[in-house]
Amino acid sequence: MKKNSLITKDIVPTLKKDRIISGFGFLNIWIGMAVIIATFQIGANGIESMSLWKLAGAIFIANLLIAIVASLTGDIGVEHGLSFSAYLRAPFGVSGVQFPSLSKGIVACIWFGIQTYLGATAINYIVNSITGFDSWFLWYVVFAAVQVINTAAGIKAVDRFAVVAAPSIILISVWIFLQINGIAKEANLNIFTYEGTANQTTWLFIMAANMGFWSLLAVDIPNITRYLKAPTNEKGWFKRNKNSYIPHLLALPTVQTFMGVIGAVSFLATGNWNPIEVVQEITTGWLMVVILLMVVLAQWSTNSAANLIPASLTFVNAGAKWNFSYAWGIVLAGVIGTLFQPWAILDQLSNFLGYYGATMSALAGVMICDYYIIRKRRLNVKDLYNPKGQYHYNKGVNWAGMIAWLVASAVAVYFLEYMYLVGFPLAVALYYGLMKFWYLKKYPQAEVESKFSDDYLGTSADRDWVIIPELENETAEALNKDRFVTTSNS
Repeated sequence: MKKNSLITKDIVPTLKKDRIISGFGFLNIWIGMAVIIATFQIGANGIESMSLWKLAGAIFIANLLIAIVASLTGDIGVEHGLSFSAYLRAPFGVSGVQFPSLSKGIVACIWFGIQTYLGATAINYIVNSITGFDSWFLWYVVFAAVQVINTAAGIKAVDRFAVVAAPSIILISVWIFLQINGIAKEANLNIFTYEGTANQTTWLFIMAANMGFWSLLAVDIPNITRYLKAPTNEKGWFKRNKNSYIPHLLALPTVQTFMGVIGAVSFLATGNWNPIEVVQEITTGWLMVVILLMVVLAQWSTNSAANLIPASLTFVNAGAKWNFSYAWGIVLAGVIGTLFQPWAILDQLSNFLGYYGATMSALAGVMICDYYIIRKRRLNVKDLYNPKGQYHYNKGVNWAGMIAWLVASAVAVYFLEYMYLVGFPLAVALYYGLMKFWYLKKYPQAEVESKFSDDYLGTSADRDWVIIPELENETAEALNKDRFVTTSNS
């Protein structure tokens, strides 16, 4: 019997019993993800060229748009219980999926490394101040190991951690802002009337860079939303997705804007974009411990949900043939993130955000066009796990998706200042045209041919997609007849 290389227990669709995260729980997760030290640098990058109000507006609008994109892609997880990589087999093919999926996974690993490095340097500063012991790399290894172990314990562990992390992070962030604003006042700087006059950057560039900041999670958020509680037999998008889009829209724009403002004020008042370092210099004793708590909770909560889980699932998808597990995927993500030397990448953060943000904007365009326009939210889920099914396309590759993604990415990189505003709509247009006038004619899709029958809906039709990973298969016919089961409670 030949092993089906598309199935492992970690990437089959989640069932109703797996949907354990409430809307409030997801809000906590998002708050934890949105408060990260690197955000401070984004705010500082633009403050010399504009007022604090304009800067805050650019950050808010950018993150509002990303929250909308993430809410749209999140329905893939809510409706069908699919992970990002498993779904991506539809627009890219069961083999072609590996290129965009692993590309995204590597970027998530790098972000894990950046976050862990920032956390480790802050921990080292505090420990060095108290004890005289100095070794940021030791704390990097320790901090990375703790995060890997916690995330490997599963989504429940991430959910429980967020309940503690979110309110603590918000309270400490407000305290840090008050401290930084106090320093600004002592320097006779009114942050609310300040107007930057330098021509170093533009409002549009700051907005685009901020869109790039969360463009990664905007596409792979189904990895989390597939665990959200959702009403069954609910055709209305807003009612079905309320536990997804409300946390997106509440947490991401507001928290990110606040973090960017803190970074901007810190830079104006002291010349240092990192308020953690600034506050460390004026605090002692137990206040040092408060700062340490902020650093650990902020970086840890972000890495778990935004970086380690998505990266792991891309590796599980790629290694399904060898039964590569979720836990080992977490470990691999930590190792890869370290090998990329994130301490060097941090010095080029804006360029890093620009280039990968461009490719992710195009990927988001392909996904949303495929899911909402081409398939109208219907998916032949059993064939996503069938090597010889409809998503096999041309030797496993959907060239409509691949061409649309690569061309739109290249154009977005060329117009880097406008990356998301170029890459996203161009990918939508290219993918729609290539599918409608080329690939759908060569490779008919069951959900489209059925005139979008509800037989291809999941949660909306009170249906679980049950796929049994333990069973091996020799032929595609056997897969279709014996190995895939759909259940409906309606």
